[in-house]
Amino acid sequence: MHDRKQRGGSPASALFFADHLRGVRDGRIVFPMNRRNFLYTGLAATLALQTQRLFALEGGAAYRNNIGIQLYTLRNELKADTAATLKAVADAGYKQVEPFGFPDADALIKGSQDLGLKINSTHFQWESATKPKDESFSDFLKIVEKAKSLGLTHLVVPYLQDGDRKTLDDYKRVAGNLNKAAAKAKEAGIQLCYHNHNFEFQPLEGGKSGFDIFTEEFSKDMKFELDLFWVKLGGIEPTDLIAKLAGRVEQLHLKDLKEGIKTPEFGKVPNDAFKELGNGIIKTEPILVAAEKAGIKHCHVEQDQSPDALASIKQSISYLKTL
Repeated sequence: MHDRKQRGGSPASALFFADHLRGVRDGRIVFPMNRRNFLYTGLAATLALQTQRLFALEGGAAYRNNIGIQLYTLRNELKADTAATLKAVADAGYKQVEPFGFPDADALIKGSQDLGLKINSTHFQWESATKPKDESFSDFLKIVEKAKSLGLTHLVVPYLQDGDRKTLDDYKRVAGNLNKAAAKAKEAGIQLCYHNHNFEFQPLEGGKSGFDIFTEEFSKDMKFELDLFWVKLGGIEPTDLIAKLAGRVEQLHLKDLKEGIKTPEFGKVPNDAFKELGNGIIKTEPILVAAEKAGIKHCHVEQDQSPDALASIKQSISYLKTL
């Protein structure tokens, strides 16, 4: 048996040990849960939770510090006064913007650049890629050329018309065209992405969905921009899908869904279903942590409908700052 000196102990520590040790159960030393031990245990648990939260905050910091906004949110305000609206975006604290309607978005792009707002990505006239008029994708290549000249890194397909998503074969045809377009974009240093809604998750023939087809058929050059409002509405947990598609998702659209809206829902929802971040049922903080683990590059706030869009985007970025 080792003596106390060999164990590196001291009389004080031995007395403390003897005073608190009350028995051995199944080979385990048992300490009573007195007030001091209770406080120690509570402190340890609190520190563990704080450490876990600190790592979570650090995980989402890159997105919060470089948060973007999809300008479709402010389409009405931009139409009324482009310059004033973009200034309000910058004043609110947004660091980048994602325009829409490219290549016919010169006013949005110039106004944003003049204010120091970064533009990495834009939604564009998507049928140049999904339904090209010729095998050379000539219209799409013009869009790619302009995007490259402006220093953009991403082009995003924002939507599919009804006629392009009635059957699984429709989705397969779209996927085939997008794979070809993505390869052409890659040659110019541009990443092509697809932005989802909820209709892609609706089961079709054999219970398979259009989104299933995209995940199966998209090439390694073709990526996603996940809109998490529509993912949730489609009956899927956003963090689960982000993890499943790790390495295949370039960007996220952050928005919130009103409590009480039925899911899954593959059709239209009322305007008030769209909520500012923190005002609905979608948990933003775990999403930011999952985004970092999945290697996602950019996150953009978006709110399709709001009675006061400028107030909404300010509220959403204020919420992000509290995380």
